[in-house]
Amino acid sequence: MMGIAASLASCSFDNYDEPSIQLDGRIVYQGEPIGVSYNDVYIELWESGWQRLGNIGVAVDQDGSYSSLLFKGDYKMIIPNNQGPFQKIINDQSGNDTIPINLTGSQTIDIEVMPYYMIRNVSINGGNDQVSASFDLDQIITEDGARAIQEVSLYVSKTAFVDNRTSIATANRGGADLESMSGISLEVNVPERVPAQDYAYARVGVRIEGVEDMIFSEIVKVNL
Repeated sequence: MMGIAASLASCSFDNYDEPSIQLDGRIVYQGEPIGVSYNDVYIELWESGWQRLGNIGVAVDQDGSYSSLLFKGDYKMIIPNNQGPFQKIINDQSGNDTIPINLTGSQTIDIEVMPYYMIRNVSINGGNDQVSASFDLDQIITEDGARAIQEVSLYVSKTAFVDNRTSIATANRGGADLESMSGISLEVNVPERVPAQDYAYARVGVRIEGVEDMIFSEIVKVNL
């Protein structure tokens, strides 16, 4: 009898609908995505009315995009403090940095933020087992909220996951060594790949003093 009851309870549980409404978007500055390192920056979604003890954590992808399958309902979207190479912006509706969402169908919501710097005019090229990059930096936050550049880096990886954890070749320059924020150049020799691979993936990253997460340019596939 207990076995039948357990079976019925299991069937009842299994018949619950799974979340099917997609919420997606990007973290952006004036419509331009903010590149970050994989699995390091998170968004929190808090659902109203469910007495939840926790939140739904949504990871931001390398290109600044996010995506989650949810149930219909009212949610509060929050970027936790100290997440990302940016400052949060006050939401007009909530009066703070919380973004209220009424989810009745799939939605795309971009999250506008204020980055410390943006990476501009990026050119990354490869050949002869070398990768080179040139780029400009645009300081967005100035005056009281300004932060200095700690380091700029060129990362080269065998896969399309590109940051300091996956890099097989890295070139760095300290922020104090930058004479200008225009025409910054980096170059690195790429070691022999085993198994052999005649291409790689690369992008530029900028570390900001006192900020844990770096900001990155787009990932580029280069021939070696």
